[in-house]
Amino acid sequence: MPTLLQKPASFFQNFDRKPSQQQSTHYCPGCGHGILNKLIAETISDLEIQDKTIFVGPVGCGVFYYYYFDVASVSSPHGRASAVGTGVSRANPDAVTLVYQGDGDLAAIGTSNAIHAANRGENMIVFFINNNIYGMTGGQLAPTTLLQQKTATSPYGRSLLNDGPPLRMTELVAGLEAPVLVARVAVNSPKNILQARKVIRRGMQAQKDKKGYVFIEVLSQCPTNWRKSPIDACKWIDETVTKYFPLGVQKDVIDEREPQIRKLERPDFETVAHAIGLDKEETTGKETVALPFEEIRLKSAGFGGQGVLSLGLIFSFAAMKKGWQTTWLPSYGPEMRGGVANCSVMVSASKIGTPLVDTPNILIAMNKPSMFRFAPLVPEDGLIIYNSTMIDEIPDNLRTKNVFPLDAGNIAMELGNSKFANSVVLAFLAAKTKMFTLEELKEYVRGYFANDKIYEANVPALERGYALGG
Repeated sequence: MPTLLQKPASFFQNFDRKPSQQQSTHYCPGCGHGILNKLIAETISDLEIQDKTIFVGPVGCGVFYYYYFDVASVSSPHGRASAVGTGVSRANPDAVTLVYQGDGDLAAIGTSNAIHAANRGENMIVFFINNNIYGMTGGQLAPTTLLQQKTATSPYGRSLLNDGPPLRMTELVAGLEAPVLVARVAVNSPKNILQARKVIRRGMQAQKDKKGYVFIEVLSQCPTNWRKSPIDACKWIDETVTKYFPLGVQKDVIDEREPQIRKLERPDFETVAHAIGLDKEETTGKETVALPFEEIRLKSAGFGGQGVLSLGLIFSFAAMKKGWQTTWLPSYGPEMRGGVANCSVMVSASKIGTPLVDTPNILIAMNKPSMFRFAPLVPEDGLIIYNSTMIDEIPDNLRTKNVFPLDAGNIAMELGNSKFANSVVLAFLAAKTKMFTLEELKEYVRGYFANDKIYEANVPALERGYALGG
């Protein structure tokens, strides 16, 4: 067992979301999330379930959980962690499913998902972090905000008449038949932390034993949005918060329940393919056109704001207009502009089984992180086009030699707008693959843009990129 000064084995050593900005945590000073994270990690290590745990994360202050926990993980949309956790638990009955949600995430937008998962008694443990406020988005009123508590959207305090009383989720869940353990703990003092550790261990053990649904509410201090010092925030939980949200175990019937094992059937792929008609091979009927690969698996990746998603979407749109089967699947992190983003595009003459692209045979890399993440996955016959304006080195473990630098960023600036970079790359790709003539590409791009002025502004970029790729 690790000492109090050691990190559990299920914890990564550094929070390294951005290698140039390594730090120990992204949480605000005095925040209770870090304490709870450590308690969970210690329990995972102590119960030796690190290889079995699947962490389902939220949108909110805990969104970067996968930079802390060295376990399998799944990110969920806002409020949907309990629903995603249901799918994870049902599809992986041997795993320990851990769901982590804040008060705005679970008790507001996600209430129905959370309540029905609890009512079904899913094999999962849900950690409900209650800091009485929306923390990540600036301190707005939450379902758990106390009466008279001032927030960014209740500057005069929560009103019973207008806002209703704070929502007691622990009491609500405890009233359901299916849950086996429902408790409220806090992480604001050594005494409360020790009690929280006991409850968390019991809940996690219940998950290891497949006893059913566990709900643990955690009162957590939020000095930043409460406008209090860390010390005063911890005191406020004891003196004020616990008066409305009392600590303790509301329900514990773990010892009375038998392990619940839901039947899981995994049909083979041939059965699924037959059921949806994939075994009936059909082509588009356009026999005069050919693809550079039997099935194109394109990954377009870069920073948000570089147009990597629209690049993939336009490419998919053009392929569809040409008569091929296509899919487009976006993927982006919790950040908006400036965060990492990518999309997967599949193009085939026959039906496509999945839109997922794990091993791209064509990679568009608009920034260095994308180049180092995806380029080593491209096979020997694959194609890599990268934005040399932002990428000054390439990985040394590439399998393909078909690597083409393209100074797309500077070319776009020469043409008058950095937003033209994706059009330069799109046309370069069209020329390299010989999938579209320049005139065809212009026709398809015109069909994509509803605004003629936007299309006309992009034409020089298309022409420049196509000339460079020819």
